[in-house]
Amino acid sequence: MAALLSAEDDIEIVGEAGTAGQALARIPAVRPHVAVLDVRLPDGDGVTVCREIRSAIPEVACLMLTSFDDETALFDAVMAGAAGYVLKQIHGSDLVGAVRTVASGQSLLDPRSTARMLRRIRERQERKDPLKALTGQERQILELIGEGLTNRQIGERMFLAEKTVKNYVSHLFAKLGMSRRTQAAAYAAQLKSETPGNQDREH
Repeated sequence: MAALLSAEDDIEIVGEAGTAGQALARIPAVRPHVAVLDVRLPDGDGVTVCREIRSAIPEVACLMLTSFDDETALFDAVMAGAAGYVLKQIHGSDLVGAVRTVASGQSLLDPRSTARMLRRIRERQERKDPLKALTGQERQILELIGEGLTNRQIGERMFLAEKTVKNYVSHLFAKLGMSRRTQAAAYAAQLKSETPGNQDREH
């Protein structure tokens, strides 16, 4: 890799390291514009190196390199402030281009990996607020389950076939990670009690 990059007229190799410890000592000493870091290192990981280097020397752009498509590593690397993330399988010319891209201040992430990472962030947020995953219709059905209505009664209230309500109930159970109607009813009751103004109306 060093030979490949140093063959370019506009790229100079100012230092090399084989471990996380060496990288953490070497990078602050030579202050490169770009640090190419392997995600997996003998004594640690490149993500930790990236986080510490970015914290100490924010102007260093970290380009993460990994041998396998690991979305957990990608997520951690982006959260650590990495400017780019590429797989070792990329062609040499693409690696040179990646170094130039992050050196110019741009970010570079593999599009497929980025899409998966964004989906993961969205799923994580939905776990914090499960209601975000529900449609308006499913939320309404959840409220009616909380009132103790059966599928047939919900269908009559919402002008839906009983079978359609049953499908909606199955979907919202899956989204909320529930398997029993009593769980959904308890959850709906909890949400209702947490809604501002409900406590006042109850007194």
